[in-house]
Amino acid sequence: MAEHPVEQMLRTIAAECRLTKQFTGQSEIRPRVIEAMRQVPREQFVPPSMRAAAYDNTPLPIGKAQTISQPFIVALMTDLLHPEKDHKILEIGAGSGYQAAVLSLLVKQLYTIEIIPSLAAEAAERLARLGYDNVAVHQGDGYQGFPEQAQFDSIIVTAAADRIPPPLKEQLKPGGRLVIPVGHPYMPQQLLLLMKNNEDAFTTHEILPVAFVPLTGAVERL
Repeated sequence: MAEHPVEQMLRTIAAECRLTKQFTGQSEIRPRVIEAMRQVPREQFVPPSMRAAAYDNTPLPIGKAQTISQPFIVALMTDLLHPEKDHKILEIGAGSGYQAAVLSLLVKQLYTIEIIPSLAAEAAERLARLGYDNVAVHQGDGYQGFPEQAQFDSIIVTAAADRIPPPLKEQLKPGGRLVIPVGHPYMPQQLLLLMKNNEDAFTTHEILPVAFVPLTGAVERL
């Protein structure tokens, strides 16, 4: 019997994690995260024309000049959040909903914001159809976060900002984690992990050079 492409994807993630240890400081992804990625049917989150490449370790276009992130980056960013079963997490940039689906298997509640109306509607329909019922998709400007549901155990941003949005830092619980790519479009970007202590101060760790589509919304008007 032929091996399912997801298993090859997971082996590739493991290999890339070892190769990038000099940047990330970690040589493996937590088993809970790997199992979540095994369970999510990635082919359901890419356009039909891209399904043959769904499990390749590469970003893929999903329309509206947006992409679904490569599996290794999804795994790494998920792992950096240290998601727990009782956590409430905010995602900025729903895209096709794939990252949200992975996180939904690891936490109690996930809120995800998408600024492009058509992508938000499609992600909401897809996640509901596939049974990810602890995900709430909202269409809006993710730069502002989601103050109605704050504070969050962790926040993940899946588009690159030229600076860290202050509302996101404010909406993070003490002890929480914020994972965000920072940098300008088409220029070097850095994946950052911010950790908030009980005095509302932050420790920032540079994780890995990355390339993301730009975060749009209020950040463009500053």
